[in-house]
Amino acid sequence: MTTTAPPFGRSLCAMITPFDEAGALDLDGAQTLADHLVRQGCDGLVLSGTTGESPTTTDAEKSALVRAVREAVGARATVVAGVGTFDTRHTVELALGAERAGADGVLVVSPYYSRPPQDALEAHFREIADASALPVMLYDIPGRTGTRIEPETMIRLAEHPRIVAVKDCSYDLLGAQKVLHRTELAYYAGCDEHILALYAVGGAGYVSTVANVVPAQLRAVLDTFEAGDTPVSARLQQRATPLIEAMMSAGLPGTVTAKALLHALGLPAGPVRAPLRPAGREAADGLLAEYERLVAA
Repeated sequence: MTTTAPPFGRSLCAMITPFDEAGALDLDGAQTLADHLVRQGCDGLVLSGTTGESPTTTDAEKSALVRAVREAVGARATVVAGVGTFDTRHTVELALGAERAGADGVLVVSPYYSRPPQDALEAHFREIADASALPVMLYDIPGRTGTRIEPETMIRLAEHPRIVAVKDCSYDLLGAQKVLHRTELAYYAGCDEHILALYAVGGAGYVSTVANVVPAQLRAVLDTFEAGDTPVSARLQQRATPLIEAMMSAGLPGTVTAKALLHALGLPAGPVRAPLRPAGREAADGLLAEYERLVAA
């Protein structure tokens, strides 16, 4: 069971990657947004995950983004770089690039589409952890990758000194508790609806797409629980449910919904890159209405 302090903080935002109107990387916007998120309660930023449109950004853009955000937040927050791909060699190259750019850790998703068996999956993660000095957060999201990091595999990987954390989107709370019971891995909720549930059974915090727009409100869920007021914490989690559902479960990817809301709020976002498409007017208006109901509560 986890007893040490979370390695990357508790309240992490899976930050979008701002682009300018022409679709180029907007480093000034990334710095502005990163500073805003930290000021609003994020103690960690995860860059170039799925929310950060990693499939459509180049290796050079990923490194430039880490350097810019590191400069903007300094030591006020951790910077975790998403480096996972379906190619072990490429993932190693991205991990080394993130280390050179100043990241505090790397997020490594299971190789997608190829669906490696568990022994190959374990070897993949070990090779990446061996390649750099950065601590590793494993990303378990079988609904997107097609491959689950099984609890027994996670338990074996926890023996590696640099594999320290998990972003959990497995929707298997029992499996997560089995790993928590038998390892020191820091478990972060990757699904916003599970923030309080996972934290209450020993999780480390969250890596949240919704935190792009309501960082303070999600942070309050953990803060009130830590203060011993579980009923208030539960109400805060429940109060966020309509916005979580609108952003993450209403048919549009979280990248699209987060960028639509950030644009409406006057914060850096810009367009999404193809094959994603921007939210339509009706969807954007609905998102903004749910946002306003939450922040007014």
